[in-house]
Amino acid sequence: MKILFKKGRQTYQADLSKPIDISIPLKVGDGTVNCFYAPFMEAAPVVAGDFIGSTQAGGPVNFLNVKINPHGNGTHTECVGHIAKEKYTINKALREFHFLAKVVTVVPTKIENGDQVIFKDQIESSIKKNEVDAIVIRTIPNHNDKLKRHYSGTNPTYLHHEATQHLVDCGVKHLLIDLPSVDREEDGGALLSHHAFWQYPEATREDCTISELIYVKDEIKDGIYLLHLSVASFEIDVSPSKPVLYKINPIDLSRLIK
Repeated sequence: MKILFKKGRQTYQADLSKPIDISIPLKVGDGTVNCFYAPFMEAAPVVAGDFIGSTQAGGPVNFLNVKINPHGNGTHTECVGHIAKEKYTINKALREFHFLAKVVTVVPTKIENGDQVIFKDQIESSIKKNEVDAIVIRTIPNHNDKLKRHYSGTNPTYLHHEATQHLVDCGVKHLLIDLPSVDREEDGGALLSHHAFWQYPEATREDCTISELIYVKDEIKDGIYLLHLSVASFEIDVSPSKPVLYKINPIDLSRLIK
């Protein structure tokens, strides 16, 4: 299925039959990505009397209880409720699901204390004001062990709050990154990039989201895409998510009509 859509004065075409999934699958056990010392995902069949919710154990259907920490297990999308004292939920924050997005590859800078940081000057030339609704940041190196890396206690790369503020100034409403967090693993609770992105509490951006622990394969080129961002209808601050990109082509409608 091919669609036409318009952003500003430009019309684009996208082929919805060719999705590019940039989410990390959720799996039971320790063979998948994990961070912030969260327990690994668990799934177990419901047992009630003679009933067992597992076809492998002789039950008629698979009927599982699932235990997960969305922030610590796999790709997830969060709203300002992640840091706010007030109650904001991802179900109410994310009301649109398609966005013009730009994929950007960044080599983090190593600073004196050993931290790997993405600074403003590394991204400011990659995005123009009001160019896109969403930015997808891929960090280098980009080994596929990102699909199962255990980040806890490793002080992963993070985004400097001035870089985050630059994205806000450019009109970015949805930030997607292949790291456990936009902030340092241990920062005393400052969460400077989270606060900068949501402008909380001074001018809270209630409809903006951060997606973490994505994975953008090397063959996906930097550039502009159509993004479909899906979440479950959780009335909490976060949900497991499935961001999907689609290649797009600019279309001249006048030539198309002729």
